[in-house]
Amino acid sequence: MLSRRIALSRLATIGGFVPLPEPGRRRVGRWLRGWAESLLLEGAEATVVSYGKSGRTWLRLMLSRFYQRRHGLPEGAFLEYDNLNRQVAEIPTIFFTHGNYLRDYTGHFDDLAADFRDRPVLLLVRDPRDIAVSQYFQWAHRMSPHKKWLNRYPAVDEELTIWQFVAQHEAGLDRAIEFLNGWARASEKLESIEIIRYEDMRVEPESVLERVLRFFGADPEPAEVLEAVEYARFDNMRQLEHESVVAASGRRLIPGEPGRSDSYKVRRAKVGGWRDYFDEAEITEIDVRVKLGLQPGFGYDAAEPALSEEAASDTERAGPDHPGKGRISA
Repeated sequence: MLSRRIALSRLATIGGFVPLPEPGRRRVGRWLRGWAESLLLEGAEATVVSYGKSGRTWLRLMLSRFYQRRHGLPEGAFLEYDNLNRQVAEIPTIFFTHGNYLRDYTGHFDDLAADFRDRPVLLLVRDPRDIAVSQYFQWAHRMSPHKKWLNRYPAVDEELTIWQFVAQHEAGLDRAIEFLNGWARASEKLESIEIIRYEDMRVEPESVLERVLRFFGADPEPAEVLEAVEYARFDNMRQLEHESVVAASGRRLIPGEPGRSDSYKVRRAKVGGWRDYFDEAEITEIDVRVKLGLQPGFGYDAAEPALSEEAASDTERAGPDHPGKGRISA
């Protein structure tokens, strides 16, 4: 029996094939997906919002492993909306979304908080420069032609360099910055929001995972958290993807092109790795665009305190204004 999420997703996909001229066909497709998301949001106990390539799959794998071990579920039981809740009522129904289609249905383009105001929201953020680079490889090696069309990514037959995609195309850096800015404003209007950063997960995954689990109503033991974190380490995630171990509700953690490292869902997991793809002049230009365009509070401007992979996290000392804890300043 199909889960509610999969049934609605398949129905919404039909919208992309309605025989209408452009741009009406894309508009109908996005509206239908937004309608499906609104129904999923209505039935969820909590929502995880993130931009694509922000570490959502990693977080979901850690959560899945925690619930597997606590409730005796099989290893391949990957958290997917209500699939685990239907087996164990104690596991919450969690709606994972990029917030990409919902506003096409509700019309709340200028007020992201309007759709989530009465619901617990976990916001997962990442440096927009790393996001944009990861999105390039997602577009080049994993994204379906239909999704490229629906979300205004470069077309299937376009050949763009990574610089052209990140710095010049609307789907690159500017879109990632726009997403973060929108949620910086929205966070001030939400009653129940927890903000976590990908970079903090890299430094202190146990601490972040514990916060997330408590936000979702669990009371985890340290050993349970540690085991979930160890299971979802980069090398093991790569192995799971290689062996296609994780599969649930029609979604699989598998490489787009077997044997090609850049096509893996789990590609590098490197904080600040975006610099490896550009020369000094390009790095400077990208940094300036982030400095001028990104709302303060996330810790991604060089002038703000930010965590590195080697630095020790100290969220308690940093207090409630730390970008990985509670609301951020808009």
